[in-house]
Amino acid sequence: DIGSNHGHFSRIATAGGALTVSMDFDPAAVEQNYRLSRQPCEARMLPLVLDLANPSGGIGWHNQERMSLKDRGPCDLGLALALVHHLAIGNNVHFARIADFFADSCRALIVEFVPKHDSQVQRLLADREDVFVDYHEEGFVRAFQERFKIEQQQPISGTQRTLYLMTRKAADAEARAGRASGQG
Repeated sequence: DIGSNHGHFSRIATAGGALTVSMDFDPAAVEQNYRLSRQPCEARMLPLVLDLANPSGGIGWHNQERMSLKDRGPCDLGLALALVHHLAIGNNVHFARIADFFADSCRALIVEFVPKHDSQVQRLLADREDVFVDYHEEGFVRAFQERFKIEQQQPISGTQRTLYLMTRKAADAEARAGRASGQG
């Protein structure tokens, strides 16, 4: 669960039996998440501070004692709720690069698209020029469809936001595995 904030959705996943890594950039949110996760029923959840725009690499002797985030995957299911707009607008990362990251990181993805007119996106744009001409749902879908099959999309009631359930394309996963092993 990347961008987990206080871990609400991480706890739902954990209650369903998943081993969950709950990551957020905000140390105070992660601290609150950690304190909440110390309940015995949530021993399967690990809250971590993570700056996705600048994650730590492999560390230790020869950078191989502790793996980078990318090297620890892919996970079965990634959650990216209220995250993409922070990456795209707050960190200037194009949708295609975000899709690449998630395709390398997870086999399936639940991701939320937050439109430009949403108050949270407008807050990100308040102190900067809006140069994000490609930030729209069609561009988001086009970029993610390069790497994922969209299984389902669901508007979020009472908002203009949309949730997407996606699975990584099999051919994409095989090609990347071949390149990683030096065969491609």
